[in-house]
Amino acid sequence: MCCGTKRLVEIDCPDSCPHLATARANPAAVVRKQQDADASLLMPTIQHLTERQYQLFFLLHSVIARHRPEGFARVVDDDVAEAAGAVAATLETAAKGVIYEHAAQSSVARKLASELQTLLTQIREQGATVYDREAAVTLRAIEQGARDVRRTAGGADNAYLTLMARLLQVNRAARTDAGQVAPASGIIVP
Repeated sequence: MCCGTKRLVEIDCPDSCPHLATARANPAAVVRKQQDADASLLMPTIQHLTERQYQLFFLLHSVIARHRPEGFARVVDDDVAEAAGAVAATLETAAKGVIYEHAAQSSVARKLASELQTLLTQIREQGATVYDREAAVTLRAIEQGARDVRRTAGGADNAYLTLMARLLQVNRAARTDAGQVAPASGIIVP
């Protein structure tokens, strides 16, 4: 009887493979434990969101995951919190009838904030209705999540980004988007 833990060869399996679908539906205990831990860290920041805000939360995170700063800079949790906070403050101010753009302090956060604003503009241009207050609440959840997860995860400067990358499975999507061959699916044969 094979335990499936000591395999020698990994094959590239299409996404339509029934074995791959089963493996994704029933992950290993270690993966399940990590997913549960991630959910418990993230839940306090998103539990108050409505369904639309929840969808916007993950849509905004797709922009955050794709963001690549210029030069040797890298995105850290503080940049995410700062960018989300700046855009949220701008939207909250606009909801009060005052046009003022709040700026993030770091250049990485400013660029990220600009990309978040661009996404909101694109969504509205495509005909979707996204209210300023709704977007601001969602961005505040991202800001709070970035600060809280970093604090509870031992102070690592990218704990929140790592958590969100696991939830969104960013690494696989990033390699596929970059034109590289997607990694093998995880089906291993002896």
